[in-house]
Amino acid sequence: MISIIIPVHNEFKNLQRLFKVDSFLAHKKLLEIIVAVSPSNSDSVKLLDNIPKVKIVLCEKKGRAAQMNKASKMALGSAFVFLHADVVPPVGFIDNILHSLQTGYDAGFFSYRFDKDVWYLRINASFTAKDGLFTGGGDQCLFIKKDVFRKLGTFNEEQALMEDFEFFSKMKKLKVPYTIVKNDLVVSARKYECNSYLRVNLTNLLLVILFKLGYPGDKLKTLHNKLIRTPYNG
Repeated sequence: MISIIIPVHNEFKNLQRLFKVDSFLAHKKLLEIIVAVSPSNSDSVKLLDNIPKVKIVLCEKKGRAAQMNKASKMALGSAFVFLHADVVPPVGFIDNILHSLQTGYDAGFFSYRFDKDVWYLRINASFTAKDGLFTGGGDQCLFIKKDVFRKLGTFNEEQALMEDFEFFSKMKKLKVPYTIVKNDLVVSARKYECNSYLRVNLTNLLLVILFKLGYPGDKLKTLHNKLIRTPYNG
């Protein structure tokens, strides 16, 4: 059985859209969806608590890593799926995960495309189907067996940004077998719409390089917030 974990901060509208996707919500192997809410959240996310399988959890500690860790401690499934609120799963999503975990893999990610169909975003999306420098980002939706997640020691709550990449680095060190499912998620292009394509790409590249060089997570987050405008998530 699968537990989906969604860390959120002011994502009510995206969650409303996500929970209308019957292709995964009604799946018999989906046990629960745990929405881990930031302590500074200010929207109406509590109104979603009456949706079948959905559990709303209010977190005391800020940050995606802390939110996902809290949700994972109460999750009842044998596999965890870490999904972003602005990412829409494809048809076959749950079956893809189950098949991967039953055929020799302990974890995996999905390829994705953007909800805005322009050539330069198609270039970015094409890299998500391959294992490379940017593999492991949160938009790729990590799924992992519960016991393997516990063995890896959960997410690093001191990693204020790129906690997903930090967790993936632990996976690689312990040689956790993983796959990339080539069935595209649909990811919001809002970051590109609020900034420029070049600005976002150069910032992402800089952050990945600094992360791999050991730059502290809090400084990465400060740098990100200086370079990238995020009015959609204020």
